[in-house]
Amino acid sequence: MERLLEYVWIAAAVVLLFGLSIMVHEFGHFWVARRRGLKVEAFAIGLGPKIVSWTRDGIEYSIRWIPAGGFVRLPQMVTSEALEGETEAKKPLPSAPPGSKILVAFAGPLMNVVFAFAVAVVIYFVGLPVLINPPIVGKVEPGSFEEKAGIRAGDRIVAISGKPVKSWQDINMIVFLAPSNIFDVTIERDGTRTNYQLRAKSNKEFGLKWLNLEPQEHPVVGYVEPGMPAAKAGLQKGDRFLSFNGVPVSSREHLIKLVAKSEGKQSTVTVEREGKKLTFELTPVYDPKTKRGRIGIVFAGGVYRLMRPGPKPWEQIANVWNRTVSTLRALLHSRETGVKARDLSGPVGILSALAIQTRTDIRLALHFLVLLNVNLALINLFPIPVLDGGHILLALLEKLRGRPANPRVIEIVTNVFALLLISFMLYITFFDVRRLPLFRALFRTSSPVEKALPAVAPKSTETGEVRIIPQPPPKQP
Repeated sequence: MERLLEYVWIAAAVVLLFGLSIMVHEFGHFWVARRRGLKVEAFAIGLGPKIVSWTRDGIEYSIRWIPAGGFVRLPQMVTSEALEGETEAKKPLPSAPPGSKILVAFAGPLMNVVFAFAVAVVIYFVGLPVLINPPIVGKVEPGSFEEKAGIRAGDRIVAISGKPVKSWQDINMIVFLAPSNIFDVTIERDGTRTNYQLRAKSNKEFGLKWLNLEPQEHPVVGYVEPGMPAAKAGLQKGDRFLSFNGVPVSSREHLIKLVAKSEGKQSTVTVEREGKKLTFELTPVYDPKTKRGRIGIVFAGGVYRLMRPGPKPWEQIANVWNRTVSTLRALLHSRETGVKARDLSGPVGILSALAIQTRTDIRLALHFLVLLNVNLALINLFPIPVLDGGHILLALLEKLRGRPANPRVIEIVTNVFALLLISFMLYITFFDVRRLPLFRALFRTSSPVEKALPAVAPKSTETGEVRIIPQPPPKQP
């Protein structure tokens, strides 16, 4: 029953948060259209068939099944029957002035930015869990170019191609979106900085690039399997592995190898729990599925520390904007970066990611909402028919020409682009669905905030921690 209530809460929160993003966008169009005296026929959240609808003051309000957008039907502006249905106007209405069209079209993206800033202000006051994942090298592959170049475990990466980095997330984002696979990497050791030129590894199937270096980490328990040695010994979710049989644990892979070598042998495990060191005795057992010794735990992905106050609102907006622009730039240079349209997330991916963030910590979901709204604003300003940027472009051309373009031609072009947009959404949704096993794994294993978190000093490692589950699929030792 508790699990069911949790799912209901997550589903309700996701629908509310995503719906708010759509609603504020469409409300921007709606509010300005009413103020400029334009006729409004419909206000819809979502696309496709109606879930529920009602009429007030001659305007049909509706909530629809496909959570991929929404619309305000304005017969005095360019409409798309493919997305909005047929206009209800019984006779042609005079075209709205170009200035009004521009204001109405621009109001939607503007409201998304305003909403994003408002959410960013909330985050600033309530704080933001930030992943503790310093850019410290944990393992260098033996015999690799990196090892021969002199890079060692414990080295700190301070910059990639001249861009400062503070976490492995920064490193991964820079490498992933870069139009090249050769990087100038600045590494610091004992106060001395050395520059290396490293080639990233890549996976063509998934379109990913990464440095051939592993981060330093203390594996965290995300789940303890009942009946297995770890559960019998008393290990708990949130424990951080420090050593195994007296050997300091440097990474997940390291722990997996130590456990496998100790199959059938009584072993000593030292973990950190709430700032205290605890020692347990257990014996790894053979697992016929993995064909190696296991103790029966699933790794959590890392530790989040509460940052209070959170990042400044304008910094949040600027970071998201830069990240979005970098992603678009990577798409335009797809051959060099390997980033393709199928790597984008449609409604399924967005809702799945929002669900994971919501289950982990509602503040992370709010932070995702900032990203989502800035993205909606920027993408909607593309000068493409159907999108707000297309409306603005047509209105500008109308103002310059002194007369509107042929309505029938514009309607046909708009419907064609609407169908292309729907096709594109179906295309990226197909890949979203293919990625669902990953989303499901993340969702199953992610854990909520374990306790109320106090404000934390930036360098503290023992307080204010939120343990969550990884982005890559969890490995099981």
